[in-house]
Amino acid sequence: MTVLTAAYGSWQSPITASLAAGETIRLSEVRMDGPYIYWVEGRPKEDGRVVVVRALPDGSARVDVTPPYIRTQLNFNVRTRAHSYGGGAWTVHNGILYFSNFRDGRLYRQSGPGAAPEPLTPKPANTNLQWSYADGVIDAARNRWIGVLEDNTEPEASPSNRLVVVDLANAGAQPGTTLIAGRDFFSSPRLSPDGSKLAWLAWDHPNMPWQGTTLHVVELDTGGMAIGAPQQVAGGANVSVFQPEWSPDGSALLFASDQSGWWNLYRHTFDGKPPQALAPRSAEFGTAQWNFGMSAFAFVSSNCLVCAYVTNGVGKLALLDLAPGPRPLADLALPFDLYGSVRSTGNGCIAFTAGAPDKVVSVVSMNPRSNKYVVLQKASDAADNPAIARYFTTPKRIEFPTEGNQTAYGLFYPPANPDYAPVKGEEPPLIVKCHGGPTAAAGNTLDLGIQFWTSRGIAVLDVNYGGSTGYGREYRNRLYLNWGIVDVDDCVNGAKYVVEQGWADGKRTVISGGSAGGYTTLATLAFRTYFEGGASYYGISDLERLTKDTHKFESHYLDWLIGPYPQEKERYRQRSPLHFARSIARPVIFFQGADDPVVPPNQTDLMVEALRSSGSTVGYILFSKESHGFRVAENIRTALDAELQFFSFQIFGTRLATGAMDLPAPTEQPMPQAPVKP
Repeated sequence: MTVLTAAYGSWQSPITASLAAGETIRLSEVRMDGPYIYWVEGRPKEDGRVVVVRALPDGSARVDVTPPYIRTQLNFNVRTRAHSYGGGAWTVHNGILYFSNFRDGRLYRQSGPGAAPEPLTPKPANTNLQWSYADGVIDAARNRWIGVLEDNTEPEASPSNRLVVVDLANAGAQPGTTLIAGRDFFSSPRLSPDGSKLAWLAWDHPNMPWQGTTLHVVELDTGGMAIGAPQQVAGGANVSVFQPEWSPDGSALLFASDQSGWWNLYRHTFDGKPPQALAPRSAEFGTAQWNFGMSAFAFVSSNCLVCAYVTNGVGKLALLDLAPGPRPLADLALPFDLYGSVRSTGNGCIAFTAGAPDKVVSVVSMNPRSNKYVVLQKASDAADNPAIARYFTTPKRIEFPTEGNQTAYGLFYPPANPDYAPVKGEEPPLIVKCHGGPTAAAGNTLDLGIQFWTSRGIAVLDVNYGGSTGYGREYRNRLYLNWGIVDVDDCVNGAKYVVEQGWADGKRTVISGGSAGGYTTLATLAFRTYFEGGASYYGISDLERLTKDTHKFESHYLDWLIGPYPQEKERYRQRSPLHFARSIARPVIFFQGADDPVVPPNQTDLMVEALRSSGSTVGYILFSKESHGFRVAENIRTALDAELQFFSFQIFGTRLATGAMDLPAPTEQPMPQAPVKP
């Protein structure tokens, strides 16, 4: 086969934006019920809706539980608006699905595949969705649903959160009867096996759940109402508790807590003694609770847990012996290094999501006794196609020096394409990606969105800047009052490190990120001069405006990241890229959802207007019917292709190979007035 010599960034690739967008589904939230394993799929080709799917552990009898998609109809979408980021929109019990429908916010019951969903809560009185449900469990003995209700019935007030019960025998009668209230936020209600106790997590502003939560337990009477005051079992204002779970016999409550500086596992036995640490170590057995319904461990038997944990940024899945005496943590021999949504039926079968640098995120079932596993569903089948897989590159974990004699982390993806050789003496362009959150992490799994770049001869650095999860609480706390400084420094220093190694061209480096990563992108361009341009996906430009114009869940997050407002009003101004738009002399492209409640469109509109007024080169695409994070295949494809085109023409100085892109014809989302030079 002939190998062509061509400039980095101009290589032709079969990994098109259409492949990365339309052929990749989002997999999450594994559940187990009876003989079946359930999970949810976010499908870009179905307008981004979320569907519940089930199969047997061997992969057979797979079927969509959610009614089929019909383009001309209003389809069921298993998704909740609670906390805006959602998650935990459904549960299943004895084969019956209970779920929140995104379109109307109502809770529904569906008896199985092919059955018509039945509403369990009232129809909203107006178009402003009044109620959002999440994190439900079924109290079978009392025939009711217990979960989180986010109430938006007071138009001028902030939404209220509480734990409620919905009577399953009186469908559609009421939005829910309050069981527990009085805190800003609730999550993770867990009913003891005999139904006599309820456990849950709660926290208050200004905390986020990874900063400080409390774990509570209350006894229930025969009617299911609380007896006396709840007991606080663990946690506090500066301790984060994650995922409480009852032991199979109900004698103990297990959970992850970062009281040691790491999310480790603990067991509380209600004997008057403090919770006992299980297998303590410098590793994370929990994660930042951005969504409802997260799970990192499960009971395989009464004396054995299966648990996912992260050490030095690498994920493991292990069995933990709970019998008296030493408790060895036995890693399972699996070809993955990122795990989530760990579940078990207690009969030996386990299920989870997993991925690796050479494997897309997948839903997996496993028998830990035999160490055999079955992949039930993959986010994409592209890796199974040798004609595509030969274009994949493998990331290299890097550690690099940053400010204050500290070390930061990242994943470096070198360009790779078997059809091309680079021009002698040339180094590739570099895209530095900064993840959202900012309390999130770069995932080390096969991502077609990254391979889209590397297969065209463009290097990628995915930075786990200070504040990222997976490295302990101390690393997360680096961002305390330092957002817009630590993350910016780490992205710049990561890029410098890559260039110093001779892996990329320092004169053709750009930065790209979404949400909090979009803020880091804009802050880096405003406050540093290293990068030649950037791309902001629904990024924040005005921190002060965000304190008054965002959703409840994050409405005080900036108190921790920047400082209390309005006391530190000047600091908010000094960290806001909008006020320093004139210092951004490099090309920037923006992508924004018109219906985004987390980072409202005005954040992007104002920044684009300011940059255009100062004469900067700006691209802007506003997508209708998109929220925070794009879900529709056409929009994801358009954004990826536009970003490549913008960087290639404006910064990299490369001419795209014929057929290298799959650009759609302009439709309802044109790039308005973008002065893009050919």
